[in-house]
Amino acid sequence: MSNGQPPPSPLPYLVMLASPLFFSTNLVFGRYVTGEITPFLLATIRWGSVALILSPLLFLHRDTIAPLVPTEWKRLALLGILGMGICGGGIYLALKYTTATNGTLIYTTSPVLIILLERIFTGRRSHVREIIGTAIAFCGVAVIVLRGSLETALSLSLNIGDVLVFFAAMSWAGYSILYRSEPVRQVGNLPLFGLVAIFGTLSNLPVALWELSQGDALPTETHSWAAIAGIVFISSLLAFSTYQFGVRSLGASIAGVFMYLLPPYGVGLAIVFLGEEFHSYHAAGIALVMAGVIIATFPANLLRRLTARTAQPS
Repeated sequence: MSNGQPPPSPLPYLVMLASPLFFSTNLVFGRYVTGEITPFLLATIRWGSVALILSPLLFLHRDTIAPLVPTEWKRLALLGILGMGICGGGIYLALKYTTATNGTLIYTTSPVLIILLERIFTGRRSHVREIIGTAIAFCGVAVIVLRGSLETALSLSLNIGDVLVFFAAMSWAGYSILYRSEPVRQVGNLPLFGLVAIFGTLSNLPVALWELSQGDALPTETHSWAAIAGIVFISSLLAFSTYQFGVRSLGASIAGVFMYLLPPYGVGLAIVFLGEEFHSYHAAGIALVMAGVIIATFPANLLRRLTARTAQPS
């Protein structure tokens, strides 16, 4: 029997199916232009462009933003360094040495790293399933980094790119925790994103200027500039705005579940568009990482609702 309410719109669900696809393009685009543009210059162009595009929004919210900058500039600068410096130029530097497939799978551990860092720095109590999930996810990372080889483990011949991606994932976890801190939560999501993009641009700029001084820092091919435009508009603006739309429409718990699609999207794009090989250790790694992340981070309240719904008599 109808309760008189209109059926839920499928639009938010369709948007959230696309959102992780937009996010996953960053490593693919970044890997594509490796060798055409230096990493920190690429990050500077990316976040400088985002800040410029969002500048009208910053102007509209100037009454909220203006008091925040003088008092919280250190926090904003740290957000820029963690989320757009280490996770900007640092990621693009890592992609010179590792594949987009490896980068995607290792970076997927960010949610469990958030749990770990919150336990270390805020004393947050970890539940049993979070501990189990974190351990499983780290086993998956080990399989990927060690390429499923005991010989690699014994010789400690790690790929520096994989190690850099893992540090970037930890940096993103720190950024995510700091981004939710009370002083900056007073600003709306998109204005705050634009403000942090300014600080992110500044965090990459010194190294970018050094890269420019060394020569051959900028691409000359049209297809490379097209990939950079993709990073700005698809991997940054479109990814962030669709995710925020999903959070507002469906709630953070449900929207977060859709982000479990990041690894299959990212790996699929890397195989199709970059021609990267998918090995058996990738399959084992993705199974362990995804199992661990889901076990550790699947929203408990959503799980209870799904369990209660399935338990109802038909």
